[in-house]
Amino acid sequence: MDQNQKPDLDEDKPFLSHLLELRSRLMRAVIAVLIAFLCIYPFYDRLFSFVSEPLRAVLPGGELMAIKVASPFLIPMKLSLVAAIFIVIPYLLYQLWAFVAPGLYRHERKLVWPLLISSTLLFYLGAAFAYFLVLPLVYQFFAGVTPLGVSYQPDISEYLDFVLTMLLVFGIAFEVPIATLLLIRTGATTRQALAAKRPYVIVAAFALGMLLTPPDIISQVMLAIPVWLLFELGLVLSRWYRNAADDQAESTPPLGKR
Repeated sequence: MDQNQKPDLDEDKPFLSHLLELRSRLMRAVIAVLIAFLCIYPFYDRLFSFVSEPLRAVLPGGELMAIKVASPFLIPMKLSLVAAIFIVIPYLLYQLWAFVAPGLYRHERKLVWPLLISSTLLFYLGAAFAYFLVLPLVYQFFAGVTPLGVSYQPDISEYLDFVLTMLLVFGIAFEVPIATLLLIRTGATTRQALAAKRPYVIVAAFALGMLLTPPDIISQVMLAIPVWLLFELGLVLSRWYRNAADDQAESTPPLGKR
């Protein structure tokens, strides 16, 4: 009976080793976020001032409100934690890459690094686009349509949720070129098929802008147009990326080794 059980135990060893490796990677990611949080939290005043500056610039008194009792304590902590995650995103992606790399072919490993770097830069670019261009226009719009006799002074809790949602939405939306490349590279579709669906992509971009952004035409258009243009960029880059991937695959010896 012991002899019959040995093969099962041997088969479980790779699975257990993967679990241990995953736990190790997750622990490193959590520690990195914690260290970044501890370094950022003492400067929460400056951080919140920076995040709220586009809105405070259009407020009559230049101040926000804290309606909830615990908001002055919880909001800076939440903002510091999100900022910590935002800063260590490259390290988090590296941990993910280090976990899945042993299961990839050599030519696949060479092509994943450019995707990881470009996806990180695109996410930061999307968040920066939202903060520096979209949010100031949105705040000016909201402040401009405030009825007479109404004081426009948002709560810091709702404001932070709004800002983080906008940064996340635009950061993810700017990943469209990466998604386009992956769809073509994995064989899920072709470049010609995606190009033929361009009208549907444009309509979907404006629909996403309507669903994911506030009910104002400014933020909706400023999300939809970049998504469409980034889709076109993904189609253009797919030619070069596919050729480069094919060259790498042909130059890799057929060892069948991962």
